[in-house]
Amino acid sequence: MPVSLTPRERSHLKARAHALEPKVMVGHGGVTPAVIAEIVHALTAHELIKVKILGADRETRNTMCDEICAGTDSASVHRVGKVLVLWRPTPEEAKKRAE
Repeated sequence: MPVSLTPRERSHLKARAHALEPKVMVGHGGVTPAVIAEIVHALTAHELIKVKILGADRETRNTMCDEICAGTDSASVHRVGKVLVLWRPTPEEAKKRAE
């Protein structure tokens, strides 16, 4: 189930993510199952992360961002250049959002 954010939530998360450093870097190999697993692990631990995508043109980066969001059931908070900010609620928060 894809996560949707209101503009207010998105703005709040962008502000929180400003000081973060990228937790995961996607290399020239692209989005692999190992990369998806590492992003899922980071989202489980931190809820809000930055992912840096190296060595790709704009169209390829956009495709990779969509693949990452779909593979991790997360929401893209913000994209700028080669950095993607992802957010996925904790299981407790996901239950609250579903109600």
